[in-house]
Amino acid sequence: MPIPSPDTPIETRWEGRFITVKQQGTWEYVSRSRGIHAAVILAIDEASDGRHVLLVEQYRVPLKVRCLELPAGLVGDDTAGEASEIAARRELEEETGYRAADWRTVGEFYSSPGMVSESFTLLVAKGLTRVGEGGGVDGEDIMVHRVPLDGIEDFVAAKRAEGCGIDVRVAMLLAGGLLKAC
Repeated sequence: MPIPSPDTPIETRWEGRFITVKQQGTWEYVSRSRGIHAAVILAIDEASDGRHVLLVEQYRVPLKVRCLELPAGLVGDDTAGEASEIAARRELEEETGYRAADWRTVGEFYSSPGMVSESFTLLVAKGLTRVGEGGGVDGEDIMVHRVPLDGIEDFVAAKRAEGCGIDVRVAMLLAGGLLKAC
């Protein structure tokens, strides 16, 4: 498929509350509506029993299976102009039941740039304190996993064997790339 020139008009084919389907020349892609993007959290729990990472598992409609992921959420879906750091703090507590004392922004990344224009801000959270059960809001049914970093490969392999989908950011964690951000 030929790549259109930057000045080729962009047509909106369909727009919903959260996503928009667009076409530029012959190239079709999806973007987030209203300038929404995501915050993804690499939450590292450094406790007396070793270093752990917080992962979440939830059903994902497009995959038709539960998926193992880093905690994440939308930025600006309810409040225009919301900062990624504010959304990350909210999402970490809602999804995992933890708060973090220390935050660091790693940068902005793109999940699948050949078909989706969505970006996400990756943040590292440390100094964790458990303040609730987590599990998300409004029937999200999120399962929280506190996984020892030295056992992450076996944990992911076991979840895959159960039929769980694995988010690409977990693959980056397995490869050690995300841990360098810590």
